[in-house]
Amino acid sequence: MPDDPAKWLVTCSRDGRAKYLLQPAFIRGTNVTDATATLPTSGTTYVVNLTFDTEGAKKLADVSQQIYQLQPPQNQFAIVLDGLVFSSPYFREPILGGTAQIEGSFTAQEAKDLANVLKYGALPLTLEVAEVTSISPTLGDDQLRAGIIAGLLGLLLVVIYLLIYYRALGIVAVVSLVIAGIITYLAFVVLGRTIGFTLTLASIAGAIVAIGITADSFIVYFERIRDEIREGRTLKVACEAGWVRARRTILAADFVSLLAAVVLYLLSVGGVRGFAFTLGLTTLIDIAVAFLFTRPLVNLVARNSWFARGGKLTGLDAARLGVDEIATGKTVRGRTATTARKES
Repeated sequence: MPDDPAKWLVTCSRDGRAKYLLQPAFIRGTNVTDATATLPTSGTTYVVNLTFDTEGAKKLADVSQQIYQLQPPQNQFAIVLDGLVFSSPYFREPILGGTAQIEGSFTAQEAKDLANVLKYGALPLTLEVAEVTSISPTLGDDQLRAGIIAGLLGLLLVVIYLLIYYRALGIVAVVSLVIAGIITYLAFVVLGRTIGFTLTLASIAGAIVAIGITADSFIVYFERIRDEIREGRTLKVACEAGWVRARRTILAADFVSLLAAVVLYLLSVGGVRGFAFTLGLTTLIDIAVAFLFTRPLVNLVARNSWFARGGKLTGLDAARLGVDEIATGKTVRGRTATTARKES
């Protein structure tokens, strides 16, 4: 229960060593217009300089004239914050000008703390409840398990789609998704041990959204490769040219997701911040996997002769691409010639 400055108060110092019986407050924190900790030019210890408003200056002058000649502890006054005495200086002379200086064996930090108490301790504060969520341990565990299952099902559906539509090329995407999943898991573990990151339902939702973002990156890249092959380029050349065209789209899409995550994190509270944090983290992981793993793996696959010929199970055959022939590179008399191969 907060103390009433208009009533007598029995209290103690912050360390509990000194006990006080205090009269009603003669000056309140709202009467202090400024308080600063300084080191005098000729001094060796810090002091706290105070400035009072008109009402505070008048009360300070009246009280200081009354008690400065009294014997200790009657000539002391208490600076009280949250019901405890922060400091208890005494008057050496009447203070008539509306400004005062508290001296003592203060360190720089002690003087600064006292100045902050005098300057900000009486500011009116109102706490508003932003969000209250009460979930039983059993229900929370069930919801978390259901969210994880939903994420795994979503991942499974994405894998099935990639394998059916892109066939052998889809294996590259699946392996990339597995790598991204491992990195994400390790990131969760590290962040949990370092900054206390907790996997909540909102965080799982962000991770599920990230699965679609990562899959989009693969689809954009693979479709660019297909477009290049349709224009008559070999698989190796198509992979290089397709990457140049795809990376701009991938970076633009990931930048939008990352920007949305940052805005949500800064402007939201509660579970939404967990969603935003996970979304931003997994978006950065998507960029790293696409550049450092997926592209090199596709370039490696492009060197395989079966992929280069456009076999039916590669996902790059002529029938699926809607062309009559697939361009291949052959060596003729010491130089490379590009020819087209028709799928039968």
